[in-house]
Amino acid sequence: MTAQEDIATVAGQLAELTQAVEEMALQLKEVRERAETQLERADTQQERIDLAARELADVSERLQSAANALRDSI
Repeated sequence: MTAQEDIATVAGQLAELTQAVEEMALQLKEVRERAETQLERADTQQERIDLAARELADVSERLQSAANALRDSI
């Protein structure tokens, strides 16, 4: 194999490697974007859960107060 053929072979391999790296970078970007979207959804769901828990605690408190008032009136 001549030096020129070696250079051509290495250049071809380098081109293939460059393309593979670009494809991997694109896949990584897509995975990162999906992860960010899922994280945002999880944050939103956690906010909703926290709000529901606070509302449930408030309702529980009001029910307890009503039960105490009813007990006191009997």
